[in-house]
Amino acid sequence: MLVTLREVPADAEISSHKLLLRGGYIRRVTSGIYAYLPLMWRVLKKIIAIVQEEMDSTGALETLLPQLQPSELWEKSGRWQGYTEGEGIMFNLKDRQKRRLGLGPTHEEVITSLAGEMLRSYRQLPITLYQTQTKFRDEIRPRFGLMRSREFIMKDAYSFHSNEKSLKKTYEVMDEAYKRIFKRCGLNVLPVDADSGAIGGVASQEFMVTAEAGEDLILTSEDSSYAANQEKAVSIPKEAIPLVNPRESIIKTNFSGKIEDLCLSLELDPSQIIKVILMLAIIEEEKPQPILISLRGDQQLNEVKLFNTITSVLKTRIIEISPITPENINLECLPPLPFGSIGPDLSDEILAGAKTWSTKFLRVADYTATNLESFVCGANEIHRHKVCANWESIGNKPQAFDIRKAQAGDKCIHNKNQKLLAKRGIEVGHIFQLGRKYSEALGTNFTNESGALEAFWMGCYGIGVSRLAQAAVEQNHDEAGICWPSNIAPFEAIVVIANMKDSNQLDLGEKLYQVLKDNKVDALLDDRQERAGVKFKDADLIGIPIRIVVGRDAKEGNVEFWDRSSRTSKLINENSVVSEVISVIGRD
Repeated sequence: MLVTLREVPADAEISSHKLLLRGGYIRRVTSGIYAYLPLMWRVLKKIIAIVQEEMDSTGALETLLPQLQPSELWEKSGRWQGYTEGEGIMFNLKDRQKRRLGLGPTHEEVITSLAGEMLRSYRQLPITLYQTQTKFRDEIRPRFGLMRSREFIMKDAYSFHSNEKSLKKTYEVMDEAYKRIFKRCGLNVLPVDADSGAIGGVASQEFMVTAEAGEDLILTSEDSSYAANQEKAVSIPKEAIPLVNPRESIIKTNFSGKIEDLCLSLELDPSQIIKVILMLAIIEEEKPQPILISLRGDQQLNEVKLFNTITSVLKTRIIEISPITPENINLECLPPLPFGSIGPDLSDEILAGAKTWSTKFLRVADYTATNLESFVCGANEIHRHKVCANWESIGNKPQAFDIRKAQAGDKCIHNKNQKLLAKRGIEVGHIFQLGRKYSEALGTNFTNESGALEAFWMGCYGIGVSRLAQAAVEQNHDEAGICWPSNIAPFEAIVVIANMKDSNQLDLGEKLYQVLKDNKVDALLDDRQERAGVKFKDADLIGIPIRIVVGRDAKEGNVEFWDRSSRTSKLINENSVVSEVISVIGRD
């Protein structure tokens, strides 16, 4: 079944999404849900086969876990509320006995529970279990086709260990296996340091397909010795410009809320200003905690780093952190705050009227703010700012952390002579050192060498199979269509019979197709009753690596050999077809 489209679908935004729809690979059923049509299913099966071979080579054992998961397991890990309430991404339901169930977005809870039942002794460790199946996530804004869909195919693996050294060893083995997988799939992938996010753990690494359409911003050193997702990246910012006038004063300003406007009116550089951001941390079973954040004016808040920092400081589970706005201030019956002129020394007394919040600010700052000796900041009165203030004059310094976004142009922390460069990336894989987070939460233990019970050390390793397929298109296409890497192309070669009414072409085309099949070449025969030009355009669009055109030279036993990636062609004899195809696809 080959049904291609000439027009670009209106809902497709990026090249890979457009090409997969036009090429008849996928069809949208509803928002964020796609059907994998025959061509795409062949691609996915080839990717899955590569993944299985490499996972099996590491000694991992394949399994299949349930997609429906009981809420009790997620409540034990403390993730049920965060995944199902507010902006949670888990589809959840009740069965006829009113029991709560979730459609699995991930499987840490299930596999940890099973391991606790099956693995009793250190002698059974280490062990790695993996599966490839459909996952479900209720994305707030599904977009870009298979890049961010609500139903997708994923390979996830989980390892269990008796100690941290064993975990780190398997983590390194998986790192190498992932690099082989992506190389075999024909992808240019960049491993980067990453935040562990909702999965958690002590260390993690993402594998990014570099592409302009990528949703993630990656920062790399000029020599590529350092690479990290911006959520995780650390750097040395540019130095602040010292204030010239050492005299402290309060001045009237018509500040619109934009740092640029304040700089323009006072002839300042953003690095001379401290901006204050108010946020509210929602804490499980406790009062929400207001947070006062101080940041140098030329820096941006990294909300992932902030979340991790506040979680560490409060030593409790944070459900979410959101900005404090005039709307929720009013709900708390607090006096109006001087938004636009708030300083780092805003008094806790402003929170005295709070009914449900904590009545003291948790004060944190980025190092770029606390390192300033003199600065401009809000004076806590509308249209008033302090000039040449310092931390002694406004009170003690708040706790300092790295909560800023690293930026392109910053210096690399490993080599100050190297500047960070920005690239866009598509995440196709992620590996984690989970530590004991889930085994301790679910109470799953093994008996160690001393005969004592001990919680498992765990690792987690995921590959987005369906996302990988689209990422391959994003990285391998041209104006005519897709240029599939041969290992994951739906077919390795296509035999196109230019004129179906010509018996010589028909006979030779069918003969060559059979010869290729007999020689284990994954071939497709285009014997449709269509004009040759239509067939050629479709072949380019769907991106099969090699096209054998049986045309007017068929009577002499000659055909056109077309290499899709290089867009070069040559006339060859029918006897050379198999050897030429095998040479191009790289098979021994």
